Amino acid sequence: MNKKHLVWDLLLRKLNQRKNAKRLNIHTPNGIALERFIPIGGIEQWITIRGEDRSNPVLFFIHGGPASTYTVFSPLLRSWEKYFTIVQWDQRGAGKTFRRNGKNGSGEITFDRLAHDGLEVAEFLCKHLNQEKIILVGSSAGSIIGVKMVKRRPDLFHAYVGTDQNVGPDPDHLSYQMTLEGLRAAGNKKGMQAIERIGADTLKWSRKDFDERNQWIIKSTTTVPNMIMDIMLPAILSSPGHTLRDIIDIFKGMNFSLDFLFDELMAFDIRNLGLEFDIPVFIFQGDTDSITPTALAQAYFDEVRAPHKEIVLIQNAGHLAAFARTEQFLDELRIRISPIVDSASKKDDISLHLVKPI
Repeated sequence: MNKKHLVWDLLLRKLNQRKNAKRLNIHTPNGIALERFIPIGGIEQWITIRGEDRSNPVLFFIHGGPASTYTVFSPLLRSWEKYFTIVQWDQRGAGKTFRRNGKNGSGEITFDRLAHDGLEVAEFLCKHLNQEKIILVGSSAGSIIGVKMVKRRPDLFHAYVGTDQNVGPDPDHLSYQMTLEGLRAAGNKKGMQAIERIGADTLKWSRKDFDERNQWIIKSTTTVPNMIMDIMLPAILSSPGHTLRDIIDIFKGMNFSLDFLFDELMAFDIRNLGLEFDIPVFIFQGDTDSITPTALAQAYFDEVRAPHKEIVLIQNAGHLAAFARTEQFLDELRIRISPIVDSASKKDDISLHLVKPI
């Protein structure tokens, strides 16, 4: 999307919101479309629960950012709701949760705090939806939170799906090289000079360097859907559940949360969380992701030890692969994750029949 398309989206905002609101209607007898605040971690936090059959497996998204709410993507995931109950959560410091609590009411934000909150949400979902376990999807910075969650409470989850998987150390500076190559291919000399000035060593970056680098990454992405111009901004502008005030608060929350999480994010090394998992692990990664490079996710996956593991490349996708290629992502979930859930359900049924009445 270019700037002209963005202006056009702004002009068509109300029309697109109405179209998406109609698309999001659920009329099935056992469907669920719930949007509400729930008490989590001592504050009110926003969740949405959507699906055509509330007895379907629950898929709980942990959004990235930090604080980049994925509730705006609900229209893109409408086809998923036939097979899964989709749960989105505006984390502490993000989206409508940030708007409700403000800076003073959000408390200190750390990845450990967010993981603790996420486990509270997971417990609520199991109880509210009468499910023993759910599927956890951690995306980008949310994959840090997701791994922490499944490490602490594997009993709550059928499987972990990491997408845009954040690994941490990039010793070969793959993201730096991919960004330079993209800018070079686009003939963007100014961007190349800026990236070279910022450098490849993330531990030396300031907040300003981080923000500037992300802006140039966006401009370097030309061969696959651009995570901001093609995915995030159109979704935000056409979301029927978000007012202009909500949109402003989304960006305020992102800036507020990054103030807390920046140092932790820059120093993050996923291997410090351990490579042993008690549940199946899947990595669904965009095949040309330059923010969380696919090669780094592959190297991490190779080291992971789990009862079952698979890695899948989402074709012609960069960052935010689930929303760039929603149908392939859904197909992979159904092919690879659904059998695990079905097998667990059959074991539960057998166990129930084996229990003798007292």
